[in-house]
Amino acid sequence: MTEQNSTGRIGTRGRRRKPPAKGRRAAVVAAWAAAALVLVGGSGLGYVYFKLDGNLEGVDINAALGKDRPENVDNGSMDILLLGSDSRSGANGAYGRDEGGARSDTAMVVHVYEGHKKASVVSIPRDTLITRPTCTAGDGTTVPAERRAMFNTAYEVGGPACAVKTVEAMSGIRMDHYIEVDFTGFKKLIDKLGGVEITTTQAIKDSKSHLDLAPGTHTLDGEQSLGLVRTRKSVGDGSDLGRIQLQQAFMKAFIDQVKSVGVFSNPKTLFDLADTATKAITPDSELDSVNELMGFAKGLSGLGADDVHMITLPVRYDPRDPNRVVPLEAQGKQVWAALKADRPIPGAATRDAATGQAAGLVR
Repeated sequence: MTEQNSTGRIGTRGRRRKPPAKGRRAAVVAAWAAAALVLVGGSGLGYVYFKLDGNLEGVDINAALGKDRPENVDNGSMDILLLGSDSRSGANGAYGRDEGGARSDTAMVVHVYEGHKKASVVSIPRDTLITRPTCTAGDGTTVPAERRAMFNTAYEVGGPACAVKTVEAMSGIRMDHYIEVDFTGFKKLIDKLGGVEITTTQAIKDSKSHLDLAPGTHTLDGEQSLGLVRTRKSVGDGSDLGRIQLQQAFMKAFIDQVKSVGVFSNPKTLFDLADTATKAITPDSELDSVNELMGFAKGLSGLGADDVHMITLPVRYDPRDPNRVVPLEAQGKQVWAALKADRPIPGAATRDAATGQAAGLVR
């Protein structure tokens, strides 16, 4: 799918992070994984905790990054890096050929404000040229810092820890949690939910994502949902920025779907969804048990689609390479400063930024 044209427990107010409690690859959206985890927060799951715990394998970001990180800001807010990668291994092979190592195909920083009644989401385009910090590869070797590296290479060269380190270097904000979502698990979760309803304002036909939708209202199954959030060439200006606009619209529809489905009155449906969700994600080591996920999910359960403000990191097309984007420095500082201070992102921060021209295509 990659084309080279291209978490403090939430239930604890005011607390950011405790020392680590213990020690797959992904696809598209990770942000709606947080919404999916609301399903894990229901009652009556005691008898299956052991099974669900067995589905979870955490990544110890704290141990990997040590103390060289932004300070914890104890203001009651929370910041989560939600990531998807474009690995084509295993069951994900149906979606294309793996072009080298896995890369972060989708990245969203979710900032949950104090009180957990509102959130802001900042999507980071995978083609953004950034200065990637020095990271440690999976084999323990050091990967030197690199200027004008694409953002999605951080995951490729150093896995989740390097992705977190890169986001923290860009933003100056410590990530409290990390969640990664798997391609196949994403599809299964949508199917277990009974699909997600969206409305298209014009036809979308994309041979690469195998999506063919007429204008109108559709209930997308898992395969179609995956196609939608992978669609790029056939919408807007054909860039990854347009795809991000589709992803953000789909995420809002997904949140509404999760909140509208009566899963809590049906124990089997609740278990099936919880089982699927816990198999679909790779969280950080502070979320790799059902009890920890329950605290996290319950803290997000009050958030509806209207409570989530979504933007794309302000960027412009790179003058040296129109297939890449570069951050707008002043506007980016506004975004990160607002989140660090637990304030809303000002409208001026996205002024004059490239958009992808696909807004309103899906709602």
